[in-house]
Amino acid sequence: MDLRELGRRAGSMQELERALPAPADWRVELIGVPEGAEVRLRLRLESVMEGVLVTGEVDVPVTGSCARCLEPIEDTLELDVQELFAYAGSTTEATSEEDEVRRVEGDHIDLEPMVRDLVVLGLPLAPTCTEDCAGLCVDCGQRLDDLPADHTHEQLDPRWAGLAGRFASAPGTPGADNPEEN
Repeated sequence: MDLRELGRRAGSMQELERALPAPADWRVELIGVPEGAEVRLRLRLESVMEGVLVTGEVDVPVTGSCARCLEPIEDTLELDVQELFAYAGSTTEATSEEDEVRRVEGDHIDLEPMVRDLVVLGLPLAPTCTEDCAGLCVDCGQRLDDLPADHTHEQLDPRWAGLAGRFASAPGTPGADNPEEN
């Protein structure tokens, strides 16, 4: 971003509204920004004593999978940004570690690393399709939200399975349908 129009006079301001294509690496394991998707920037650049203060909003589409049921997710992240880019030789630049503050390089600032950090750190590590997604049935693997409320699976202790099968088929056992028993 070229800062020549903004100048170094404290209080001068410049509005910026742009739509840029997203690069390929803006993602975490289950969710991310599709490569080439439109990243919308609505920013205000203000010249302050120590540098350039960038504030505004970033809107970016995200796609991925629900961490509970693995259904596809499509959403839009709406993120607020506030970042100071320090002038070379300013007190902020002199008193900050190299990786703690972004810097004005000549008459330019590079917005891409700031937007990338904002987006990637704003992505949920365990995204869900709905806030109350129940996930998958541990027995049959179907999505619980699609199954009836009384969905269950009879669980037999494997140690008793052979014995249970033997008694279930034997005539005259209690609970078995036996037409001769009265």
